[in-house]
Amino acid sequence: MIYRSQYSDISVPDAAVAEFVFAGLKGREDQPALIDGQTGRAMTGAELIDAARRFAGALAARGIGPGKVVALMAPNCPEFAVVFFGTSIAGATITTVNPTYTAQELRHQLNDSGAVLLVVPPALLPLAADAVAGTAVTETVALAGDGEAATAWHEVLSAAPIAQVPLDPATAILALPYSSGTTGLPKGVMLTHRNLVANAVQIGACLDIRPGDVTLAVLPFFHIYGMEVLLNLQLARGAAVVTLPRFDLPLALRLIEDHRSRHLYIVPPVVLALAKHPLVDQHDLSSLDLVISGAAPLGPDLTLACAARLGCEVAQGYGMTEASPVTHFSRTRGTPPGASGELVAGTEARIVDPGTGRDAAPGAEGELWVRGPQVMVGYLNNPEATARTITPDGWLRTGDLGRVDENGNLWIVDRVKELIKVKGFQVAPAELEGLLLAHPAIADCAVIGRPDDEAGEVPVAFVVRRAEAALTEAEVQAHIAGQVAHYKALRAVHFTDLIPKSPSGKILRRVLRAQA
Repeated sequence: MIYRSQYSDISVPDAAVAEFVFAGLKGREDQPALIDGQTGRAMTGAELIDAARRFAGALAARGIGPGKVVALMAPNCPEFAVVFFGTSIAGATITTVNPTYTAQELRHQLNDSGAVLLVVPPALLPLAADAVAGTAVTETVALAGDGEAATAWHEVLSAAPIAQVPLDPATAILALPYSSGTTGLPKGVMLTHRNLVANAVQIGACLDIRPGDVTLAVLPFFHIYGMEVLLNLQLARGAAVVTLPRFDLPLALRLIEDHRSRHLYIVPPVVLALAKHPLVDQHDLSSLDLVISGAAPLGPDLTLACAARLGCEVAQGYGMTEASPVTHFSRTRGTPPGASGELVAGTEARIVDPGTGRDAAPGAEGELWVRGPQVMVGYLNNPEATARTITPDGWLRTGDLGRVDENGNLWIVDRVKELIKVKGFQVAPAELEGLLLAHPAIADCAVIGRPDDEAGEVPVAFVVRRAEAALTEAEVQAHIAGQVAHYKALRAVHFTDLIPKSPSGKILRRVLRAQA
């Protein structure tokens, strides 16, 4: 059975992302578009447009345009938008990198994406210098600053501004975020200008975003949720965005109060803080009409607790990087708590029995498949993974198990995919297992996600020691911690004599979860 959105189809402008977003700033060029939440420094719409066009001019002067990749590794700040939209204007592709990555993780993404230019804030220049060795990067730019062995920001923005480079929005790749998909190591997700513009239109139809709204960006722009729902959508609808480099509850509460924000876009761990932290009672959050959670499932109890405390609607959506990201959204106050909502306009879905590959009976559980204009082109340089994820007729296999109720609401119940979600961030078991197997004292291993009240899930390892090897939990954790971002760190290590596997050699993670 094919489920279709009950809402009218969408009209997607034939525009590059920068053109689409900047059209929303028209008439508000002298108003703040981006505000640094830590300092209060504002960048007007006109300043954003001019800086983005100058950054595009700097790229063009370096021969960076269609087919070339720019890497941006930075926390949220107004200049992040300059690089993102400037890359759009230049017709190039941007791969966004988690700023908590180690040099090893950054180097992998640079090599895999083929990036030729790296932009990082001055504080990350030493790490960048280590990471770029052996990659295609020929220049590093100091974002909003300067530094040794890096091109100063003021020098880049001294370039002559250029207009949008002609491109085909349906085929030109703008964003290349990295996702583990349903299994394996992180892969470059190729999102076109049309993918991102279409999804912004789809999400915008679900939300009452008004020109002059001020929205707090606690979600990182390098992640598809923050990139699309905050950076692209809010500006395209004439709203201003207040940037925070990392989640800081006291500062976030003050900024919501000071700016009288109507909407708040967050992840379940922040919903938990809003529902239970005593600091919340010290701030006037009465301006909030809607709190929207995504990136991981939000249970009904926490939904109701947060809504009762804040006195506003708390809703959630469903999506994945490979879908730009949103496919479902809670559009009405009648959506049951815990449901992920209905299909956004222009999107279709199927619930497929993983065992038979046939559509499940109405109301039954199965793997969610989706199809629409927001679905990625595929994984960069990985046709095998693309073929496993997207069917020949365009269905995206999500790897999530769900059901659709009689009112069209999606309920996510489990996962087919091995991915671990830590505070909304993806952790690929295969990545951590590869690092563990490189340890000379480890003969075999498996990594699973263990439920956690604060983070949603945390990585836990099962390890088989080599014969006569003396290896402690702390040593295994230290081995991993030195090579990965903090959220990928192992929270526990269990030593075992055998990793359970199927006849085909697939790790039986469900058996290990029962033991954890």
